[in-house]
Amino acid sequence: MYITFREKSITELIVRTSGKHTVHSLSTYLNVSARTIQRDLKSVEKLLKQFDLVVKRNASEGLFIEGNNEQIYRLVQSLISVNPTDERPEERKLGLLIILLHEGPSFKKQVLANELGISTATLTSYLDDLAEWLHKFSIKLSRRRGVGVEVEGQEAHKRHALASYFLVTFYEELVESLYFLQQGKNSDDNILGYFSPHYLSVVDQLVNQRINQKQTRLADSDYIGLVVYICLALQRTEQHFLLEPAVLANESSSEFQLMETLGDELHKQLGVRLTGEDVHFLSMILKGSKVQAADMVYYDSVLLGKMIKNLIGDVSSQLHVDLTNDFSLYQGLLAHMGPSIFRLKQNLESFNPLTDEIKRKYPVLFMAVKQSLENEFKDIEFPANEVAYIVLHFGSALLMNEEKVRIDAVVVCPTGIGTSKMLASRIQKELAEINSVEILSINDFQSADFRDYDLVISTIRLPVTDVDYIMVSPLLSDKDIGSIESYLQHNIEKITSNKQYLVVENPGERDKKNNRPNVQKLLREIKEVQTSMEAILANFKVLKHPQAADHRIVLADVLAQAERDGLIKSADATMRQLDDRESKGGLGIPNTNMALFHCRDETVQELLFQVVHLDMPCPVKGMDGGQVGMRNLLLMLAPLDMSDREQEILSLISSSLIESDAAMMIFSSSNESMIRNKLEDVFYEYLQNNLIKD
Repeated sequence: MYITFREKSITELIVRTSGKHTVHSLSTYLNVSARTIQRDLKSVEKLLKQFDLVVKRNASEGLFIEGNNEQIYRLVQSLISVNPTDERPEERKLGLLIILLHEGPSFKKQVLANELGISTATLTSYLDDLAEWLHKFSIKLSRRRGVGVEVEGQEAHKRHALASYFLVTFYEELVESLYFLQQGKNSDDNILGYFSPHYLSVVDQLVNQRINQKQTRLADSDYIGLVVYICLALQRTEQHFLLEPAVLANESSSEFQLMETLGDELHKQLGVRLTGEDVHFLSMILKGSKVQAADMVYYDSVLLGKMIKNLIGDVSSQLHVDLTNDFSLYQGLLAHMGPSIFRLKQNLESFNPLTDEIKRKYPVLFMAVKQSLENEFKDIEFPANEVAYIVLHFGSALLMNEEKVRIDAVVVCPTGIGTSKMLASRIQKELAEINSVEILSINDFQSADFRDYDLVISTIRLPVTDVDYIMVSPLLSDKDIGSIESYLQHNIEKITSNKQYLVVENPGERDKKNNRPNVQKLLREIKEVQTSMEAILANFKVLKHPQAADHRIVLADVLAQAERDGLIKSADATMRQLDDRESKGGLGIPNTNMALFHCRDETVQELLFQVVHLDMPCPVKGMDGGQVGMRNLLLMLAPLDMSDREQEILSLISSSLIESDAAMMIFSSSNESMIRNKLEDVFYEYLQNNLIKD
């Protein structure tokens, strides 16, 4: 079967939507003229004759395929297996993007159109789409008479734009290509018209061996992303598209050293030498994509930990469900959001293949999480892809299959007929989170009870002051859609206040199930909590230390005493772990005189939390990159192997350090009795909420 991409698309759309699509709706959907659709339909009709099928039109000019069901099934199976004889628009746009970024400073439109085998009108449409895409990465695509098409931007931005286009548009093809390469099925042609199969294969093997197996495992999308960025760096550098000179910050970081080693191995195998700027650039990608094991970051960031607790509390409040004591949710978000925030601050495009499905399945939760992120992280803009990842964490904590909240809207217009029907239809099409749309005329409006609706939309100004409503155009512009989405997002708590977000079983149903926890497991957890709290309180003390020029002198003294007390086996080994942790980021708590030095090491025998008070402040790097005048060094040590409950106890302490102004005053007071009482209060509240339940 020989069929073009557009002919295949038309046939599939008619089969799937039988009678719904007209020639004009198909032309709009496929972004071509109605005349083009009419021409392609003639080819489709010839194709259908092979299956004894014909195209018919219903009374509304809707297209459908008439014939035996078995023949229609044969047609569908054939369409699944056939490959179109021409390129998809996405493939042609990719080809255009590669030409623009690789083959010169400027291009004549006619030359580009001829090279891609498309009309100048189609080229103009493609250039419009790519200009919008490149703009997101601070790259300017301009078209000037007499000059042609030009692309201006920094090399780093060009790499981000090209890599992101591959990952967002051709993710499945990349996964499939890597799979075939791993199976030894090498291709003679460049993959996706760009990547050298040999380069891709070597990079895949090295990333898997040196990073994915030895370091913390990367998420699938981050793994593919890193492979793409490394291959792109190799090919761009080989073709002399070099990154701009930059200060290579933090060359001692584990990510930089790892990418430097990887670069040396690539040079040996492929003969291409990555520059220092390349290594730095790729180390930023790795740092932004690393998925840390959740149990390794339980108290790693005091500031982020507090913000995540606030995020969980805010989402809980909006949905009227309580997730504030769910430690696994907190732990998972802490592990995910550290690299995520770094990636966003580096303007790295994230990719989530499940975003649309998550928005459709959990629209209320999606809006609640988005609103809470905006409330808590005011200096960071979370795109939909990243919000969707965070929604998955909450969805997992809620253990749900489907939301139970319905959002019901009403449209008020002068007559209740005509344009209102069209508006209601547009609302349900454009805003999937709205379950139903009722239509009221201005007369019906007088007697309506608006408490029955979550959202009131009107095409005219309403003579009321006690009802919140949104006035929109009958055609529902993009601005109107944005206004409705904004209203829903800012009123989730109001919408869910009289509704149950999740269906709660009635007592009779609940009694039928055996919900009793495993007694042995419960006893083991109680023992772990008891042992952890006893160790913290038994080993806690406040030490006084004279002024020291270097905080490492203070640490060395404290660790030497801990070794003499039998709390750690090797002060030197623990110091190396603390140095390694400090090299990854500041430990000073901003807007305080405290710094939290912490690590996990196999030489640590018991949980330990101690405070060292200095007579004079000692400068240390803060968690926000600034400098903190440290007068109170907080030392937290833990064994390498810890249970969830032990991790939770340490998390309690770290999150309580800055939970309020009063707490910060207590922990920075150097008063041993006050700090011990605060720890006991924190532990007692935990016991009340988690173990002493009615």
